[in-house]
Amino acid sequence: MQTKILSGKARILAFAAVGGEMERDGPLSGCFDFLSDDQYFAQPTWERAESEIQRRTFSIACGKAGLSPSEVEAVFAGDLQSQSTASSFAMAENNASAYIGLYGACSTMAESLGLAALLTDCGHFGNAAAVTSSHFCAAERQFRLPLEYGGQRSKTSQWTATAGGAVILQSSDEPGIYVSSVTFGRIRDSGIKDPMNMGAAMAPAAYETLRSHFGDLSIEPDWYDLIVTGDLGDFGHSVVTELFAKDGIPLNNYNDCGRLIYDLETQDVCAGGSGCGCSAAVLCGYILREMTKGTFKRVLFAGTGALMSSTSSAQGLSIPGICHAVALVSSL
Repeated sequence: MQTKILSGKARILAFAAVGGEMERDGPLSGCFDFLSDDQYFAQPTWERAESEIQRRTFSIACGKAGLSPSEVEAVFAGDLQSQSTASSFAMAENNASAYIGLYGACSTMAESLGLAALLTDCGHFGNAAAVTSSHFCAAERQFRLPLEYGGQRSKTSQWTATAGGAVILQSSDEPGIYVSSVTFGRIRDSGIKDPMNMGAAMAPAAYETLRSHFGDLSIEPDWYDLIVTGDLGDFGHSVVTELFAKDGIPLNNYNDCGRLIYDLETQDVCAGGSGCGCSAAVLCGYILREMTKGTFKRVLFAGTGALMSSTSSAQGLSIPGICHAVALVSSL
C-alpha cells in the first residue's frame, strides 16, 4: 500500500502560523499568530524576510509547546528558494538538534508533517517539528519575471503566499489531534508546460494520491469532515472535482487551501493562493484551530507540489506534479 498506518502516537503538541499583508487582508486573518505590516518583516531583503517567517513561526510554536527550540529533537523544514536557503538560515539561528531540509514545492508541509509523524510515532524522536514557508516577492524573483516588469497574469495563475506554518509533534498516546496515516504520492506528469497554470499540472497527482488513500483504507471520501488540497487554487480544485465526478464519486467535503486563504472576489489573486507557505498557514492557522474546537474531527490534508525550477521551465520542460496526504484525527 502507498498508505502507511500509524499507531496513534504522533500527537500534535502545538502549531503556529505567520502571514504578511495579503494574508492580513484575507478571510483567515484572524487565524494567524502574527501578521506583518509589510513584505520585509523588518529585514533588508525578501529572502531574509522568508527566513524570519520560519524563525518566528517555529519560535511561536515552540513557545506554545513549552519547549525551547534547542529542545526540539528534529526539524523537517523546506521552502521555495534555491537549495532551501530560507529554511537553513532560519534553523541555523534556532539551534534545533537535528535539521532535515526538504523540497516538495507546495507539497512540503504535507511531506514534512508526514515524515515527522512517522518518526515520532515509532519513537525514533520524542518530538519533532514540521516547518514550511514561502514569500511572494522571493518566489517571483526566482521563478518568474521581475516584479518591476509588470507582466499580466492569466486567470489560471496563482498568488504565492507570504506565510509560514509550524507544527510540533510529540510521541504520546494522550488524547488530542494525531496523525493516523500518511499516503506518500507518486510523481505524475501530464505534459503541461505553462508555469501560470500549475493547478492543472498538479491536479492529476492529487487525484491519484487521494484515490490511493481511499482504496488503501477502504473508506469513502465522506469519512472525513474535510478533505483539503494545497495548493491547486480554484482551477485545479475544479479539475480534481471533475476527475472524481467521472468516477461517480462526489467530493462534497472537498476544498483547497489556495481558495481558502484569499478572497477570490475582492483580492487580485486570479485563481487563488499557492506557495508552500499557503497550505502550511491554512493548516496551522485555520484547520488545526478548528479541530481543537471540535469543528472537524477527521481531516485529510493533501499537499500538492509542482516539481519545476526556473531552469527547467526556461528549457521548455513540462511540470511534474506530486501529492502527499496526511490524515488528522481528533480524540478531543
